[in-house]
Amino acid sequence: MAAHRKPRQRSTGGGTARTAATIALASAATATGFDGTGHAEPQLTPGQVKAKVDKLYQEAEVATEKYNGAKEKAEAAGQRLKNLQDQAARKEERLNSARDALGSVAAAQYRAGGLDPAMQLALSDDPDRYLDNAEFVERAGSRQNAAVAGVRKQLREIEQLRGAAHIELTSLKSRRAELKQHKKSITGKLGSARQLLSRLGPQERSLQGASQDRGSRSTGARDTLAAPGSASSQATGARAAAAVSYAYQKLGSPYVWGATGPNAFDCSGLVQAAYRAAGVSLPRTTYSQIAAGRRVSRSELLPGDLVFFYAGISHVGIYVGNGRMIHAPNPSAPVRVAPLDEMPYAGATRVV
Repeated sequence: MAAHRKPRQRSTGGGTARTAATIALASAATATGFDGTGHAEPQLTPGQVKAKVDKLYQEAEVATEKYNGAKEKAEAAGQRLKNLQDQAARKEERLNSARDALGSVAAAQYRAGGLDPAMQLALSDDPDRYLDNAEFVERAGSRQNAAVAGVRKQLREIEQLRGAAHIELTSLKSRRAELKQHKKSITGKLGSARQLLSRLGPQERSLQGASQDRGSRSTGARDTLAAPGSASSQATGARAAAAVSYAYQKLGSPYVWGATGPNAFDCSGLVQAAYRAAGVSLPRTTYSQIAAGRRVSRSELLPGDLVFFYAGISHVGIYVGNGRMIHAPNPSAPVRVAPLDEMPYAGATRVV
């Protein structure tokens, strides 16, 4: 008779101890932040919130300028594509007219008892292949030969236009993908800024808003009444004066990323709109605008000069004199007068 071993008793106490140890280790890891998600974020002071929000706004503005640049390139690619399509359509109309004329001659020849090889081109489903394979040039009359050569040339031109249009379409799709990416970055950073601001109580938010607008109200109201005329008289010319005047008229307009007026602006959009009103065409982005004129030193600044900020040239304003500018700051503040020292100064350009 086979011997049977008595099954080993599992220690319930040992399993419980191991489970408890595992839970304890997991809790310790969470408490110390080893997993990167468990510990609570420290409470930020209002000053720290403001610093983080300002950084997010600046990063959003970098993304906004990239968005503006991609949009400008997408619009240019779209216009080039439209022009190529229009050219191709016009050439196809001329080609059809030429083939119709050849077809009329072919019909007359056929009724007369024969179809000249040159005339077969007009009736071919694949005229390009026919031209490559047929040996009709020696047999075609000089007039017909010239007509067929013209058809062949038009076919080649249309194919070239279609190839160029395909390249532009590919470029347009790429630019649209860039726009989508930059838009996602902008909305994400602005959303993070709103979340941070929501941590502040109503009183702290109102105090922060007051501190942001205090400089604008204390100098802006006075400047609106007194400075436009004096700034315009000191400007480098009539167009610079007109741009400064336009900027003063837009004080208080909201900041909206990607906007170029007339009722809302981002920073480069305000500059572009002001000079457009003065009859000067400027590029869309800050990093293009800084190269649109003659660089001037800070000591040489005159009203109407463009002033740029941050190492990446991601912000721009219009100088109005006395160390101040008009600019569209960010979503937290409208178009306003501000000191140049409000942000890290990067350089200046005189466009007229």
